[in-house]
Amino acid sequence: MSVVFNIKTATAAAIKALFDQDIPAQDIAINSTKPEFEGEYTILVFPFTKFSRLKPEDTADKLGTYLVANFPDLIAGYNVIKGFLNLSIAEKYWVQDLQQRFNNRNIGRKPANGKKVMVEYSSPNTNKPLHLGHLRNNFLGYSVAEILKANGYEVIKANLVNDRGIHICKSMLAWQIFAHGDTPQSTGIKGDHLVGDYYVKFESILKEQTAPIITRALENDFRDFSGEDLDKIQKLVAASQKPEVKADKDKLAKINDDIRELARKQTEIMQQAKIMLQQWEAGNPEVRALWSTMNSWVYEGFDQTYKRLGINFDKMYYESNTYLLGKDLVEDGLRKGVLFKKEDNSVWIDLTADGLDEKLLLRGDGTSVYITQDLGTARLKYEDFHMDRSVYVVADEQNYHFKVLQLILQKMQEPGADGIYHLSYGMVELPHGRMKSREGTVVDADDLIDEMIVTAKEKTSVEKLHDLTGDQLDGLYEMIGLGGLKFFLLRVDPKKKMVFDPKESIDLHGFTATYIQYGHARIKSILRDVAPDVTKLEGYCHKGSLLPLEKELILLNEQYETILEEAAKEMSPSVIANYIYNLTQTFNSFYAAKEDGIYTYAVRNAESPEKQKLRTQIIMLTANTITAAMKLLGINVPEKM
Repeated sequence: MSVVFNIKTATAAAIKALFDQDIPAQDIAINSTKPEFEGEYTILVFPFTKFSRLKPEDTADKLGTYLVANFPDLIAGYNVIKGFLNLSIAEKYWVQDLQQRFNNRNIGRKPANGKKVMVEYSSPNTNKPLHLGHLRNNFLGYSVAEILKANGYEVIKANLVNDRGIHICKSMLAWQIFAHGDTPQSTGIKGDHLVGDYYVKFESILKEQTAPIITRALENDFRDFSGEDLDKIQKLVAASQKPEVKADKDKLAKINDDIRELARKQTEIMQQAKIMLQQWEAGNPEVRALWSTMNSWVYEGFDQTYKRLGINFDKMYYESNTYLLGKDLVEDGLRKGVLFKKEDNSVWIDLTADGLDEKLLLRGDGTSVYITQDLGTARLKYEDFHMDRSVYVVADEQNYHFKVLQLILQKMQEPGADGIYHLSYGMVELPHGRMKSREGTVVDADDLIDEMIVTAKEKTSVEKLHDLTGDQLDGLYEMIGLGGLKFFLLRVDPKKKMVFDPKESIDLHGFTATYIQYGHARIKSILRDVAPDVTKLEGYCHKGSLLPLEKELILLNEQYETILEEAAKEMSPSVIANYIYNLTQTFNSFYAAKEDGIYTYAVRNAESPEKQKLRTQIIMLTANTITAAMKLLGINVPEKM
């Protein structure tokens, strides 16, 4: 049990004994003591005054006196600052805690709690390779899954692959027109990259064909449009000419975007792509065969990238298998009266009473919209696994979509609807702005991995690693490079947008994985010189027997279990990243501290055998905590560096 749990339990017992009040231990508020005050933990006593009928200071004093007298192995002393009771933990407690934990390589992990969680992440499109934006998604999903596992949940890592739709047909059509039979084998180009090149090629041709249509439309020549689109483009062009619109940059930009999208629809190449999509949906054998072949190239490329990244999945779902499933659910909704039909036979749900809009679920011609598929897939996933919670790792651009998805499922009384959770995260940008797949300006994941490994190699001192073979050095560079990439993308709270700068991600002295990895390697170097003594420590049971940084390192390591719980509750690997950086900083202070030219916390040349044993166990515990915490981020730590 954690020290906080033990303090809460002791305090609840004290309140019962002193004031004859039963208070659940979990309701007692405890925080870390502020640095300017003596003690490690602080209890807020104001809530207790209503039954103690004493001033806050007197209530705190009575509690402190009782705790010191009745729990001497836990509480060594106290002080009162207004309504706050600051507690000093007995050094005997810290030493006993150290003895229980220092050799535990599964530190912090909890037993199974009987609850099941699915974490869906990655969700790539099969028309392009993984890029920097995908990396934050993959690292976040993988890490959250590992954190939940460490907290006792049964976790299913799922991936819904977007393998159908107009965007897939774009790359297929461009390959048909321009590839002349090229394959990954004939070109030597990785499969997902080859397909992605043709997606960019399609968009390039589309842009060329769109430009003259826009020019003609702005000159009131609407020969390219007909029917409903003709009416729309005429209204948009007329609106764009109004003085008040020209004066409003945002409004004009929105109208110009709408004009561009309408013009794109009229191009020859987009019409061909739409025909191909219709053929795919109709089961055209030739189109389906091409689709299957090109997707297989992409999957092989994805698998290579996932393997390099250390990312894995327990269950794969494919949009081509799930996009029709929602229709059955829509029929159920109509029967239940939750959904309604309009005159054109389209099916809707009215969410205006919930502060949202009416939402289309099925077009008048019976075809699905995007959310229709998600409804069906949500039902399928629950039928497959009956999980207590279903976590979707998707960028914050889809916040509204997932709010609507859960609300519809709840109104339809679908099992598992209440367990849906959207793990929303901010987009990753580059110093020069956002990436655009259409224009081929994304940062490719494979290229970025290579760049990170090269950077790691450039910043690593080979002279200190003369005993490593070439393969071992390559493995170290990859460990440092990938560690830097993962840590940089995970150290920021998921809700925040972030700017990725590769130069900052591998810095031996910064808030980086490299800093932490070097701290771990330094501990391992010491432990190679000083064999850990696992026998029981004696003589550390009185105040002053532990020096400040000895105690602080034990305390920080003890907090790991609580940090792990917090990270799971918030679904934020940044909680782990910040904690492990702080722990490493404290170790480095411990390692480097000097007084009169002598190392204060020397391990190799400790002032006594008992001190050497104590410090060896402290740094061994620290190394195990670093290893366990970094593993939850998907990052390995080296023995030498």
